[in-house]
Amino acid sequence: MRAGAFVYPWDVVGDRAAPGRLAGLGLASVTLASAYHSTRAVTPRHPAHRIVTAEHAAVLYPPDPARWSGRALRPYAAGEWAPGDAYGEAARALADAGLEVHTWVVLAHNSRLGAERPDTSVVNAYGDRYPWAPCIARPDVRAYLVDLAAEAAVRPGAAGTELESCGWYGLAHLHAHDKTAGVPLGDRERYLMSLCFCSACRQGYEAGGVDPDTLAAAVRGALEPVWAGTEAAGGLGALEAPVLAWRAGTARALQEAAVGAVRAAAPAGFRVLLHADPEPHRCGADVGTDPAHVLALADGVVTPAASVGPFGAWARPGTVLAANVGVVAGMGGSPGTLAEDAERAAADGATELRLYHAGLASDADLASVADGLRALGQG
Repeated sequence: MRAGAFVYPWDVVGDRAAPGRLAGLGLASVTLASAYHSTRAVTPRHPAHRIVTAEHAAVLYPPDPARWSGRALRPYAAGEWAPGDAYGEAARALADAGLEVHTWVVLAHNSRLGAERPDTSVVNAYGDRYPWAPCIARPDVRAYLVDLAAEAAVRPGAAGTELESCGWYGLAHLHAHDKTAGVPLGDRERYLMSLCFCSACRQGYEAGGVDPDTLAAAVRGALEPVWAGTEAAGGLGALEAPVLAWRAGTARALQEAAVGAVRAAAPAGFRVLLHADPEPHRCGADVGTDPAHVLALADGVVTPAASVGPFGAWARPGTVLAANVGVVAGMGGSPGTLAEDAERAAADGATELRLYHAGLASDADLASVADGLRALGQG
């Protein structure tokens, strides 16, 4: 299986040894961030810094003024963490080392947008806004994300792209000073807390035959035992199916538009993958999808290694099923079991590996990655 790894431009720019180090691991490709959310990241080997603070969601290249002129929603330029064309500089250095470069584009995850334009955000059943989560049912948000996908994906020299958060975002978020774990929330509870009740979603529910006020009350009622600490969340009864159907259709429409825009802007042979989960109700970086639909639309998916199986039934010749494997021990990854994890994923149908994350990994983690790739015949 071909192996690729995620990388940030700031892992490479200013570190002449980085491209060769990555190529020496046995990687065939890198997925390099071109549009990314706010983060604080360690850079364990960089000669000039150890901590990079990306203060807000930004594009890591100069956005095209002609595309965005006069538009209310437009991408933010990066600050000192990725000045100028940091993406382009890193991409050229990586390509010169023999690595195939793919863009990494984060879409519906933007805390600065939500802070400056609260009307764009997901609103839960209690009326709380999630500023990190742009609502994809809003026409202005959808138009912005589709154009961002096309511009950030198709960068000079890129062989393909991976679109992250191309669907619903919700409650889950690695937030600063987070204090939300006092009441444990499982998958069901997080889904209910992620249902949106902004004006666009309320209209969407109504169009699907669901009264939004009745739905909001049902969500709050289903969650009441959770806040009391007595039992898990209940169901939504007859409302369950039409709500999920409307949300899944909204996500599919965004995915179709985004992939279509990328293909229209890209040269022949440009590969388009979506970060995806096989459960349609899921929100977040790996968005919920219908495997049959997404694999008919895109060239493949990037999905957690444990989730490869449900996509395998819908794979066609040439379909990419990239198993995302954590290789940063400090973030819960297991670099020492990379070969075994890859073999299990291959048995489920995986055709490639995606390693998270070469820039964040320690020297010891990278040594284990190199050993694992050699065991797989990649090094």
